[in-house]
Amino acid sequence: MNYAELVAAVNSYSENSFTTTDINTFIKQAEQRIYNTVQLPDLRKNQIGNLTSGNKYLTTPTDWLSTYSLAVINANNEYTYLLNKDVNFIREAFPDTDAAFYGLPEYYAIWDDNTFIVGPTPDSNYSVELHYFYYPESIVTAGNTWLGTNFDTALLYGTLLEAATFLKAEPDEIQNYSQRYTEALSMLKQLGDGKDRTDAYRTGQARYPVQ
Repeated sequence: MNYAELVAAVNSYSENSFTTTDINTFIKQAEQRIYNTVQLPDLRKNQIGNLTSGNKYLTTPTDWLSTYSLAVINANNEYTYLLNKDVNFIREAFPDTDAAFYGLPEYYAIWDDNTFIVGPTPDSNYSVELHYFYYPESIVTAGNTWLGTNFDTALLYGTLLEAATFLKAEPDEIQNYSQRYTEALSMLKQLGDGKDRTDAYRTGQARYPVQ
């Protein structure tokens, strides 16, 4: 389901003709709700950055929301994964800022919404690999997205639920959309939080009781 098809479906189901501004808001709210409920591979991103010798701060990507992992890559292309700590821990563990105490970073913390702090302070220039959670481009601007193509039921009923709330629809209508959205989200979670976390070789195929 692409953007035009989604808009047409929402207008048809709700028997309304929403303004572009309103329906775009419904869609983006539904996407945000889904993206914060299910951990999908489409929400993962990888980026290579650089730590500078003597500088303990690392700028986060503009679309970064949370971190899956942060690794330092040394001159031999060996990865060292940093442990996430609080800023206070890094300040207390590495209080001396003299160059004699610089080294390969072992820890990182969120300094602010744009910056990480690492400890110890880098003793050389290092490449870093950040694996992180972000919001992919909305179907509103992209036209086509992974969610719309592969799991349009969750997106459709999530959008309809937002629209019904906006319209102050009858309770039974909202309940119906809510139930359909919950069912679609449950199936999506089986994929994102279940099947994508295992394989048949290690855990066997999923088995369900036969009635």
